[in-house]
Amino acid sequence: MMKRLLIAVGLLTGLVAGCSRGPAAAESDTTVAGSSSAVEIGSALRSESDATINLVTSLGAIKIKLNHAKAPLTVDNFLSQVDNGFYHQTIFHQVEPGYIVLGGGFREDLTEKKGRYSLRNESNNGLSNRRGTIAMARPADGMDSDTAQFFINVADNPALDYQADTPEQCGYCVFGEVIEGMDVVDRIAGCATKSVDDFPSLPVETVLIDTAQKVR
Repeated sequence: MMKRLLIAVGLLTGLVAGCSRGPAAAESDTTVAGSSSAVEIGSALRSESDATINLVTSLGAIKIKLNHAKAPLTVDNFLSQVDNGFYHQTIFHQVEPGYIVLGGGFREDLTEKKGRYSLRNESNNGLSNRRGTIAMARPADGMDSDTAQFFINVADNPALDYQADTPEQCGYCVFGEVIEGMDVVDRIAGCATKSVDDFPSLPVETVLIDTAQKVR
């Protein structure tokens, strides 16, 4: 079973899914949105280009501007899950100082929340995993497997960008950027961590996403 997405510091190939591999998406259906067999995500959302999302966390608020033009499937999926309250009361379950903070797939008791279904990876969109950008997590061995978990880059991480159409080199889809609250992201990244079961860098003090709401 796929569990939390574990990102090995500095290594694209270390972004594993579950108990054995890196930043990974939560377990989901096998349907891939955006593929020939996919069920389309609600087209009404596509008119909401560059929506702004406010993540209210236990350490402060983070405002994120989405980039629909560059990652339409990913943004539509993210917006849908924001609208249905999926991210409320989830946690940041992996923090790596100078690298990333990862959340959006687990409750405070470390039980998993499952995303809607897998998406076609839109990492080849010209956007780079630079400091302050938000990207989708996925199993390291699955190209089209983004679901719900996301990470915010604390530093410039070009090794996480698209390089080639293989699971090891397809990268992680950037779909927006932090426009307010990067100081909050830095506070999250600086939290003391502990290893608990399959969570090797879980914050000692829970960092909760109280709410995630569209503000524009």
